[in-house]
Amino acid sequence: MHIAFLNPQGNFDPHDSHLTEHPDFGGQLVYVKYVAIAMAEQGHKVDILTRQIIDSEWPQFADKFDSYPNVENVRIIRLPAGPKHFLRKESLWRHLVKDWVPNVMELYQAEGGFPHAFTAHYGDGGLCGVLLEAATGIPFTFTGHSLGAQKMDKLEVAPENIEGMDRHFRFARRLVAERLSMNRSAVNITSTEGERFEQYSHYAYRGAVNVKEDKRFSIIAPGVDANTFSAKVTCPSEEKTQQIVRDRMKRDLDEDRLELPVILASSRLAPKKNLQGLVDAFACSETLQKQANLVLITSGLENPLQEETPDDETERVLMPIRKVVKEKNLWGKISAFSLPDQPALAACYRLLAQRQSVFALTSLFEPFGLAPLEAAAAGLPLVVTEKSGLKEILKTEHQEYAILVDPEDPQDIARGLEELIGDKNRWKDLRSRCQKLVLKDYTWHSTGREYLKVIEELLQEPNTRRPEKVLTIPTFFRKPIAAFDFTLEQLKEIYLIPEQADKEQE
Repeated sequence: MHIAFLNPQGNFDPHDSHLTEHPDFGGQLVYVKYVAIAMAEQGHKVDILTRQIIDSEWPQFADKFDSYPNVENVRIIRLPAGPKHFLRKESLWRHLVKDWVPNVMELYQAEGGFPHAFTAHYGDGGLCGVLLEAATGIPFTFTGHSLGAQKMDKLEVAPENIEGMDRHFRFARRLVAERLSMNRSAVNITSTEGERFEQYSHYAYRGAVNVKEDKRFSIIAPGVDANTFSAKVTCPSEEKTQQIVRDRMKRDLDEDRLELPVILASSRLAPKKNLQGLVDAFACSETLQKQANLVLITSGLENPLQEETPDDETERVLMPIRKVVKEKNLWGKISAFSLPDQPALAACYRLLAQRQSVFALTSLFEPFGLAPLEAAAAGLPLVVTEKSGLKEILKTEHQEYAILVDPEDPQDIARGLEELIGDKNRWKDLRSRCQKLVLKDYTWHSTGREYLKVIEELLQEPNTRRPEKVLTIPTFFRKPIAAFDFTLEQLKEIYLIPEQADKEQE
């Protein structure tokens, strides 16, 4: 088969440049890259379609065609959309309609044939899938990764601030695009049952998809790169990377604490990742401070606890953390620095696993949460937010693979960490159990295999999963001019009015 991934935001290149250093990049690009490679390794031709950027600050993304080293049958194809320079994902919508989708059509027409199927990622990729399917009849799957309504909830969007929020994040366009994507896709792919029932049942998506309708969903868990994140392998720069980790910790930690176990977190500096809650948990526990150090891997920032950053959102995350470190006198017990790529991150995990360290994910919400599984594969036991899709696999009726905690309660986070730090038997048990689970059932090969099963089914029986009611594509997504743009009143009708009705019923 020939399959094309629709992922216009962020970008892809052989060196994974900026892969986790920018809000428009991050986990979904890792996901797309490795599912695409897994499909190709199973004998299929795969294209990753993204946006061309010709910008001196983003030189890696200028060429139209690119590929990954030593990977056959995967093309990275960059197509123009609007101005040549980098644009935030919130600014892409009109350019996708005017330029990017027509350029996808032109590409395949020039090559003499279209892919058998598209798989669309995130709301903007989903919109492109809608428009391409309408033009060609080629089916697409939709993987939302995260949905706009949940982001609005976390940002506490309300009548008082909704206009400013929409101006910055373009929520009206995003919610309408997501509604179209989940409605008109051949099937919606989620990582867990929880993601399906908790995210897609949000009142903002009423009438677009019925979460109780099994045929409209397939549950396919993400995976880890077992060739990178394993306790038994090493990367070419293993010793160099581990020396960088030692040097950064030596820079930040008291000398007599350098060999202590580490509580490790690795994530973007975004509010929803709740690094603040982890720091608060460490600050409130004398036991943790005596027995371990806290280390934050902070994408792209070499010394974020000491140096201000030019990015306002990053500063909003870091300022309260610095305040706690100062007020609770955590200097010498906490370190924060950056690592360049995933092999370096895996080398760091292997080094810290030797000290009986623990990986922590304390996000306020995670649709899935791949980083903990990568850490587990490399040998670190886990303390994970209970508000994550991972809870379905990490704690079952018969088995416990990690410790789940309430991310909004620093005391509970501390409780979970204290269960592992200092208890060698508990540490070894959860480490071994979770590592075996991940390497057996949660690799990218298995994720790619399940995607292929779904796509093959769709091609053999194309109408079996179709919705009974198909939403109309709004004029703005066919002719994106200001006169047809979505209004604030339309956004309120989608997002606020149902919420107000629910409160009145209460």
